[in-house]
Amino acid sequence: MSIAPPAPRHGATPATQRALAPDLARGLMLLLIALAHAHMYLSGHEVGFRGYALDGGALDRLVAGAQILLVDGRALPMFAALFGYGLVQLTNRQLAAGGNWPQVRTVLRRRSLWLLAFGFCHASLLFFGDILGTYGLVGLVLAGFIRREDAAVLRAAAVGLVLHVVVLSAFGLLTVSAPKGDTPAAMADPIEATVMRLIGWSGMTPTYFAVSVVPAFLFGIWAARRRVLEDPVPHRSLLSRVAVVGTGLSIAGGMPLMLIDTRIWTPSDMPAVTAYALHSVTGIAGGLAYAAIIGLTVGRMRHGRPGPAVRALAACGQWSLTCYLLQSVVFVAVFAPYAGGLATRVGDAAASGIAVVTWSATVVLAALLAPGGRRGPAEAALRWLTYGRR
Repeated sequence: MSIAPPAPRHGATPATQRALAPDLARGLMLLLIALAHAHMYLSGHEVGFRGYALDGGALDRLVAGAQILLVDGRALPMFAALFGYGLVQLTNRQLAAGGNWPQVRTVLRRRSLWLLAFGFCHASLLFFGDILGTYGLVGLVLAGFIRREDAAVLRAAAVGLVLHVVVLSAFGLLTVSAPKGDTPAAMADPIEATVMRLIGWSGMTPTYFAVSVVPAFLFGIWAARRRVLEDPVPHRSLLSRVAVVGTGLSIAGGMPLMLIDTRIWTPSDMPAVTAYALHSVTGIAGGLAYAAIIGLTVGRMRHGRPGPAVRALAACGQWSLTCYLLQSVVFVAVFAPYAGGLATRVGDAAASGIAVVTWSATVVLAALLAPGGRRGPAEAALRWLTYGRR
């Protein structure tokens, strides 16, 4: 079903030959990831469904409301779609280079296993909300859909959407009934924090996060077969529809939870859980819309050389694994009680400001070091572990 590139390649794609739109999307997506994660390191406040303080000041509530509408539950599906898109690109390169499907499947499984290992290390050392392990698990279980017919991929995505709503509804009921406590990021004892991070990660990876990424991952496979992001001009009509409809659904679906988590509306438990599930499932549409908007943007600059800002963002996308891990390093250094200790001293607005500064620093770092084809340290390690010395 997939369309192979014209030139055979072995191993990972050279940085100078990568498509602009997927890398640009990854670079911008890392800003959303930083914003979605930073406030999760704070402690000492009663929080709502999305982890924002319910007793914050006016600026904190304004930032929380904007992020609930535009960021939370939208960055993860965008990342998942790009992950599925990237696996199809990897498969196409391997097949074009003369490999057969069993050989390609071995590469995909090896890469997924190492992503799972990266996720374990990330969770044990830095962040309980790791997503690398989830993508490793999804790659192990669902890579076979790369070879399935479109109808089978879309049916599986529909089933994933249903499971998504069921799991998120159950998680929402647990959220309103369980006693509230600090996250592992706020624990003063590093050993206790490590244990709690791994407990959370081992439960979230195969259930909540895995179910959350499956539909977007499968939609990414469907889009990659048509080279929607690599060649956006012929797909302008599709991308425009996804951008408009997806953005509308995302904002409308996120509005009830935004009103709840900013204390503008205080409904009973069942409407609140319904709003939580609606926010999450419409976030998939939002993540796909963001990817479509980036595709349309790249399509408009098709005949011109990207400017410095676009090249810097694309470099960050090429270094997405390294930059993602660097975000967690900075957040632990700044917020953790056994490091910078800001977790109890700042609110959601300040945490988001720190997130923007952190992301900007990783963009600058990647822009300075990526030109010439240099890979990020994490990308180089994953490439070596996947392909060996080829």
